[in-house]
Amino acid sequence: MTILLTGGAGFIGSNLTKQLLQEGKQVVCLDSLDSYYNPDIKWANVQQSLDHPHYHFHEGDIRDAELVNTLFRTYAFDAVIHLAARAGVRPSVQDPALYYDVNVTGTLTLLQAMQHAGVKKMVFASSSSVYGDSLQVPFTESDPSDRPLSPYAASKRAAELLCHTFHHLYGFDIFCLRFFTVYGPNQRPEMAISQFTDSILNEKPINVFGDGTTARDYTYVEDIVNGIIQSLENLRGFEVLNIGGSDPISLANLIQVIERVVGKSALINRLPMQPGDVQQTYADIRKATQLIGYQPTVRVEDGIKRFVAWYLVKYKTGLVI
Repeated sequence: MTILLTGGAGFIGSNLTKQLLQEGKQVVCLDSLDSYYNPDIKWANVQQSLDHPHYHFHEGDIRDAELVNTLFRTYAFDAVIHLAARAGVRPSVQDPALYYDVNVTGTLTLLQAMQHAGVKKMVFASSSSVYGDSLQVPFTESDPSDRPLSPYAASKRAAELLCHTFHHLYGFDIFCLRFFTVYGPNQRPEMAISQFTDSILNEKPINVFGDGTTARDYTYVEDIVNGIIQSLENLRGFEVLNIGGSDPISLANLIQVIERVVGKSALINRLPMQPGDVQQTYADIRKATQLIGYQPTVRVEDGIKRFVAWYLVKYKTGLVI
């Protein structure tokens, strides 16, 4: 099987690439190595797979229709795993046009290239942020998702709708996976667990937005990778699936877990809640369990231990950028 993996140099994509290659898949990675965070981190991820005979890397933008169509003419893709996106809820408030362009126009460019090439299978990475600040927990796929709180969330919901349109018009098989706060090795440096771990280790203050009662359904990247692969193996029709840990933890308790694992206390700088943030996320995963056999296996406490162990190795060897 030959797969076009967009955003394959990033956090989730690099972990997914390793697993796909281990399973004998051919992976063609398209990634712009954008500057949202240090591109050297993403390039280091790419280099881990460059020598593999079934891995091909192309630097470029999913909005570049000529490039995307050339890839479809060059390779006989069986499916697309579309992870590429402009990431970050809070930064999207400052530059909504960029988020719309990358996340919506980029997705449309891919879907049109698939149509022209006769490729009809896609796994699309969506986000739990599409639920907005829902008071009904856990979040189920049938809940209304028409009140997003950030341009990032709105762009992900719009891309989901585009995916359904191409399913309806052209018979595409597409699963839209709503990821819930992913963490683990290769995690982006601006994400909470990365920042908190680094700051606590180095005895620097951490910024805590709100009173610590906000809660997130953290999902270990290994479970996310398994959910993507299980979706790929069961692609049929159009579905929206929650892929989460289904075990939310408050911000205050998360910090306590990191403190215990690191062995140091956090210095906390309390700040007001930021625009676009939601109070809680919590995945109802019954549909994903039923349709694809998804079941998270790594609890937050164990996942934090694994992440900190990885981080310490990278930190000591000078590879944390």
